[in-house]
Amino acid sequence: MELVPRRSVLYMPSSNERALEKAKSIPCDGLILDLEDAVAPDDKPAARDAACAAAASGDYGRREVTIRVNGADTEWHADDIAAACQAGPAAIVVPKVDSADAVLALVEAMARHDAPEHTKLWAMVETPYAMLHAEEIASAADRLTVLVMGTNDLAKELYAEHVPGRQPLLAGLGLALLAARATGKVIIDGVYNDVKDTDGFLAECQQGREMGFDGKTLIHPGQVEGANTTFAPSSMAVEDARGILEAWAARSSGVVTYNGRMIESLHVESAQRTLGIHEAIVALEA
Repeated sequence: MELVPRRSVLYMPSSNERALEKAKSIPCDGLILDLEDAVAPDDKPAARDAACAAAASGDYGRREVTIRVNGADTEWHADDIAAACQAGPAAIVVPKVDSADAVLALVEAMARHDAPEHTKLWAMVETPYAMLHAEEIASAADRLTVLVMGTNDLAKELYAEHVPGRQPLLAGLGLALLAARATGKVIIDGVYNDVKDTDGFLAECQQGREMGFDGKTLIHPGQVEGANTTFAPSSMAVEDARGILEAWAARSSGVVTYNGRMIESLHVESAQRTLGIHEAIVALEA
């Protein structure tokens, strides 16, 4: 799996010209130029044009620019897909993907509209049905590279409350994580709604990182720094990874210890991934 930093993926309303301009200077790893929830129905055609122009402009530097289209059950979906394919963003983000058949239909539509090879599919999984079929969704097509958690919709569908620690959502989050790791896909955690609650946001970032998420979707630029820091390997983790790899390279038998710990090949693989992510972040921020 290619190690592309996706610590912070920021939703930006494509109907807001100032927001699209500001996004050029926000130090997030990725942008989701939104045509769905953040855009009023009357504004959707103009927002579509603005998002596609932005994605095709090349003005966003190192940021991974994606477009979130409206869902397949809406009147705007077909035109969104056609236009996004022509714009050629890094990915097309599709909400409420519930089945392998839905993935295959989207991939076929992207091919029919001649989406460039570099334009991938990101599937939002945000319903109980999607949680129970996450592995089928994730494995349906190679063009699907990222699962994006839609935690607000998942909570709504579960009749659950938003509480610290997200206990009502943990079963679904775990199923989606298992599916992503079993199929070699990236998985990005859902948003944190209270932009003024910094402590709560950082706690949820920490929880997501500990669970295994690759990063977090965000709704405000003020959340970027916290996500970038939390989802990056710490300096201690990088130092530890280097020490493990050095000890392993110098071993004279199949067993080696480092700082009193027995090191096996699984620890080496984890250390290699930690250094790989660290180096990718350093290259991105250079």
